[in-house]
Amino acid sequence: MSLIGYARVSTQRQDLNEQLDALKAFGCKKIFTGKHSGKALNNQKQLDELFNYIREGDTVVVTKFDRLGRSLSQCLNALEYFKRNNIGFIALDKSIDTNQKSDPVSMALIHLLGLLAELERSFIVERTQEGKRAKIAAGNIKAKGGRPSKITPEIKQKMMLDFQNGISLAEAAKKYQISEATVTNVKRRLKTEMAKGKGA
Repeated sequence: MSLIGYARVSTQRQDLNEQLDALKAFGCKKIFTGKHSGKALNNQKQLDELFNYIREGDTVVVTKFDRLGRSLSQCLNALEYFKRNNIGFIALDKSIDTNQKSDPVSMALIHLLGLLAELERSFIVERTQEGKRAKIAAGNIKAKGGRPSKITPEIKQKMMLDFQNGISLAEAAKKYQISEATVTNVKRRLKTEMAKGKGA
């Protein structure tokens, strides 16, 4: 088992030295550092370097839990990754130590963080669905998903006249720049609509 340190500062003015000294004193031989960045992708890249290095049985060590990421969701995602890959996690401020399976406080905190992760995911899904519903209500057809239809009512009318004049599927596909399968579907729908109109 190896102790792998991770130190991160959240502002340009903060110094990594205090964290580095604490991690070295704890026994970390390898330490990754996260530099301040306002971009989420840059912060995730720093964590990815850590994730690519650690192996099953290793333990990641930070001075405080919030040093693990720039947001709660990023911290929770990291903890989930550690759990899935049998990697320990220690915060030196004594808030979490996943290696202490017999410590009820640590286990309760881990369970709580897992619940928070589930809650965060449900919030994301809910916000995404609300956004789609709002776009649909505003008339944004693309929000419904799938490709926007190329067959407008005007084109359908023109295609119906072409079909009546004996245009072939290949000719119609070339003329309207759609596939023959789409032409076939349109032709079938037009026949159905005409049959319903006659029966009305």
